[in-house]
Amino acid sequence: MGAIHRVVIVGGGFGGLQAARALKRAPVEVTLLDRRNFHLFQPLLYQVATGALSPANIASPLRAVLKRQRNATVVLGEATGFDLAGRRVLTREGAIPYDTLIVAAGTRHHYFGHDDWEALAPGLKTVEDATTIRRRVLIAFEEAERATDAADRAAWLTIVIVGGGPTGVELAGAIGELAHWTFRGNFRRIDPTQARILLVEGSDAILTMYPDPLPQRAIESLARLGVTVLTGARLVGLDAEGVVLDRGGTRERIAAHTTLWAAGVVASPLGRALVPAAGPAAPGAASLDRAGRVLVQPDLTLPGHPEVFVIGDLALLNGADGQPLPGVAPVAIQEGRHVARAIVRRLAGGSSGAFVYHDHGSMATIGRAAAVAVIGRLKLTGYLAWLAWLFVHLMNLVQFESRVLVLAQWAWNYVTRNRSARLITGEPPAPPGAAPPAPEPPAAPIPPAR
Repeated sequence: MGAIHRVVIVGGGFGGLQAARALKRAPVEVTLLDRRNFHLFQPLLYQVATGALSPANIASPLRAVLKRQRNATVVLGEATGFDLAGRRVLTREGAIPYDTLIVAAGTRHHYFGHDDWEALAPGLKTVEDATTIRRRVLIAFEEAERATDAADRAAWLTIVIVGGGPTGVELAGAIGELAHWTFRGNFRRIDPTQARILLVEGSDAILTMYPDPLPQRAIESLARLGVTVLTGARLVGLDAEGVVLDRGGTRERIAAHTTLWAAGVVASPLGRALVPAAGPAAPGAASLDRAGRVLVQPDLTLPGHPEVFVIGDLALLNGADGQPLPGVAPVAIQEGRHVARAIVRRLAGGSSGAFVYHDHGSMATIGRAAAVAVIGRLKLTGYLAWLAWLFVHLMNLVQFESRVLVLAQWAWNYVTRNRSARLITGEPPAPPGAAPPAPEPPAAPIPPAR
């Protein structure tokens, strides 16, 4: 009897976790490597960022998810590189050997050459990002309440969201709900409904992946929540006091102490480690696109290395329309299932087969009973789209208890318009223009015991 086939999966996101679970009955040994000990349901991060949900509602410990899968082992660690010739994943703790490798490392924020903006405009990819944004948004209203200068109060009540994709739209809508409904009666000196929420998009439309008339319906829904959409507005300057926008060659400065980033992502640095490990560049060899995604074969394998699969946001593969598949959860989930089936077929002597993405639709919520959705040929807006959004997101939460908790929280939020997780946690940022704190004096030495 030969040695059992070793499958190593790098990344416990949608694609990686789906591949691991789909291999439950396969005659393989699965090792899931991730630097976090939980799977995060990223589509609902914006609700953590706006106090509707707590982080634990949308995160599931990987060990708990896979505890009944006897052929799966979870390793907490971070991949630092690859030895493809020796079939090893390199980590700080040592190398992990494999027979088949699945790389599902995902993406991170992309500031288009302005990495210094990250400290001023946090993105939304991790639990820490969500709690940082929650802290900044809640502090903005607290500082506005304390402000005695009208201009300073207006700057605190101005919130700029950069990026008009689904994340930016959902975040803007949720902040609009905070200001117009949740905060009613909470403050004594300010009227939260006077908050100026700006959704800034560099192209000529928001939600460009949605067909007409859905983007316009989204703009109308956002307007009812006090959100102003600025299209054709390119961010050219950013500091703690505000932003500078270029609109058709005319530059405008907007005073705002809170800026949030939803404008773009770049693939994990592991892609840049994987391609050189594949060997010297040659026609048909592994390569990267400008966003750092790895160009893969139709079966999702790395060119020249059929034992290496790349899936999820890190993979670059064109769909039936000739356009790259979008970096969304349904793509990663289907790719994870495909790779699991391909491994089983190979072990039985077959071939992996080409991956075919089945687009079941896309949707984005804009607030209470408002959303846009495309399901097949159906274009839904308003309450029906919102119900569809609720159902799809509940069913895709990994653990049953997460679904129950989220459903209960959503029901309570719907009835009361309250957001119970409005907690300011962590160290608040220093006010704009504040001097750095003086260093603490060294502690006095402890006298020896007598």
